Amino acid sequence: MSEVQFRMPKMGESITEGKILSWLVKEGDTFEEGDILVEVATDKVDNEVPAPAAGKLVRYAAKALEVVNVGEVIAVLELSGEVKLPAEAGEPSVNPVDKSPVKKNKITAKAGSFKVNENVFISPLVDAVARKHHISYEELARITGTGKDGRLRKSDVTHYLAEGRPFQFVQAVAANNGFQVPDLKFDKGQGKIVEMDRMREMIADHMVYSKHTSPHVTAYVEADLTEMVQWRNANKVAFQNKYNEKLTFTPLFVEAVVKAIVDFPMINSSLDGRNIIVKEEINIGMATALPSGNLIVPVVHNADKKDLAQLAATTNLLVGKSRDGKLKADDTRGSTFTISNVGTFGSLMGTPIINQPEAAILATGIIKKRAEVMEKPEGDTIEIRSMMYLSLSFDHRIVDGYLAGSFLRRIADYLEQFDSDRAL
Repeated sequence: MSEVQFRMPKMGESITEGKILSWLVKEGDTFEEGDILVEVATDKVDNEVPAPAAGKLVRYAAKALEVVNVGEVIAVLELSGEVKLPAEAGEPSVNPVDKSPVKKNKITAKAGSFKVNENVFISPLVDAVARKHHISYEELARITGTGKDGRLRKSDVTHYLAEGRPFQFVQAVAANNGFQVPDLKFDKGQGKIVEMDRMREMIADHMVYSKHTSPHVTAYVEADLTEMVQWRNANKVAFQNKYNEKLTFTPLFVEAVVKAIVDFPMINSSLDGRNIIVKEEINIGMATALPSGNLIVPVVHNADKKDLAQLAATTNLLVGKSRDGKLKADDTRGSTFTISNVGTFGSLMGTPIINQPEAAILATGIIKKRAEVMEKPEGDTIEIRSMMYLSLSFDHRIVDGYLAGSFLRRIADYLEQFDSDRAL
């Protein structure tokens, strides 16, 4: 039996901490591989954490109802054989036995310039604080370290945050140019103070991080959804009777988006340094408003392999779980492209913020009846049509205007060319 430290796992995008709801194994008790050791709650999902191997729970390092950061030790286990607990992807890697930090890039800074050097450690504590507030290594490079050999300490980063992150949007410049962020004193007014909950803080951080990371450009098209609207209205009762699922517009939108992604796979990508990762899977995130007013993005995995009935069942299930607070970690993980239906709130159109690390996000506006000029061989006519605006925000580092415009137009074409004789 080997003794290892059992750490709080990562349970979704932007999750930095979790609350221990209950331990299902007592101190001194044995367990088998796959047994659930602990139930953990976050602002997004609740999760059951299984045992990585058979063994015994030696002692708790965190009690029920404690809030623990991702990566922190929550228990000590004795596991059968030589078992190495893998570090969570994207989290600070720490040796599971002796807590020694992994080797990280050293970041050194001079006035007005910065560079990244090799072969120095950044402590997991500093790394965790930086990740929680979406502080990039480049931004960390601009913070003066007060530790030994200029190493950053947690207090350096928290002091920097308290100052309002003055270097957040400063770009690297030549060494002697010098740049100082002006100390602007804004009058923020007076009124009722409403403290952000943890989920709202994470949303705020994620949105600022996205705008800071990706140069956003938004393109717009208008689509005539008359045929689709009429088909849906005529078949929604029969659809529910046949599949026992409510037919909303969401699965129809997802279906059109998936077809367009197949036609333009580069839109289904992410940037990793100087490499573009074109995703093999097509997983569609659906921005969903919660009763609290916060936003969450459940994911339709492998949407390209689902027919309309399966898409309807999946989207209905995810929306229901979102509103009931029953989403699991896997329900919000792995999206490659996101749709935000701003029309649900009555908005004509929107300029959505990219859901990092994706390359683009689509917003669908309200479907509105309007008089339109219809061009026909026998002459122009004016008809009442069901029209909708679509807007695509894209990361101009990896998506240019031609790709974005062509992709957006293709979505509109699929919506407009909907087969009104389609069988259920």
